[in-house]
Amino acid sequence: MQPVLTVGLDGSPESLAAARWAADEAEKRKLTLRLLHAWPLLAPEPARVPSEVDQNYWAKRLVHTAQAELQARHPGLSVIGSLVAEDAENALVQAASESEALVLGSRGLESVASYFLGDISMPVVARAQRPVVLVRADTGEEGPVPAPGSRVVVAMKLRDSSESLLDFAFHTAAARGVSLLAVHGRSVPLHARVPWGVDHDVTEEMKRDAQKHLNKALRPWREKYPQVDVADSIRLASPAKAVVQAAEGATLLVVGRRAHRPGLAPHLGPVAQAAIHHGRCPVAVVPHD
Repeated sequence: MQPVLTVGLDGSPESLAAARWAADEAEKRKLTLRLLHAWPLLAPEPARVPSEVDQNYWAKRLVHTAQAELQARHPGLSVIGSLVAEDAENALVQAASESEALVLGSRGLESVASYFLGDISMPVVARAQRPVVLVRADTGEEGPVPAPGSRVVVAMKLRDSSESLLDFAFHTAAARGVSLLAVHGRSVPLHARVPWGVDHDVTEEMKRDAQKHLNKALRPWREKYPQVDVADSIRLASPAKAVVQAAEGATLLVVGRRAHRPGLAPHLGPVAQAAIHHGRCPVAVVPHD
């Protein structure tokens, strides 16, 4: 099967923003873009019926309208439509396994949940075995979403840095021709706190230790992607807060999550949760061992 980037469509502004982001990414990565709409009540495809009796008319129109817009914006891009008569969550998880990445719309923590983020996106992100990118739309309810920036931000755990996480982040930065910022957040321990602030000697030792591990983790990726301008940032704050703040105005924030083990319910860690709910730029959640 030809490598594809899949986007889930439900007709919401968020899913259309996701489709536009995915088209741009697919063009840069030289991938086929698949537009997927899943609904259990889709009827079996008839040989030929007039639109007024076609039970799938609105689903087809949704996909075809998005396909026409995206191909007008990206004339050289291969775009295919896909209607799946299945539960949306399961269809998207399956689609993710067949794709380089899955792209969905997101509304963060806004009061009215979208179709995908309300009931679908979070379980899909937690279950998918491939990267899932969540894209927000400029709805005006929380102020405008910042314009795409000129760097990819990746959240680093240092001693548990994942090859799949860094490969996705560096590959995206290289494809888009932007810089990469590796961010590590580390909370100041209680014993380092003093009445006038924090113990400077303790925090400096923390930064030196973190920098050593950060340099070691990034070195092979700097060598593999010499065209990517790489910077790093060590912040004495909770990892979730450090990552969300660093990603303001970024073109993409990349965070990891543990691939769930058999017998354990899939879940997202605090950094991934904070990134999805509070990040203003697109967020890629990359599963890893």
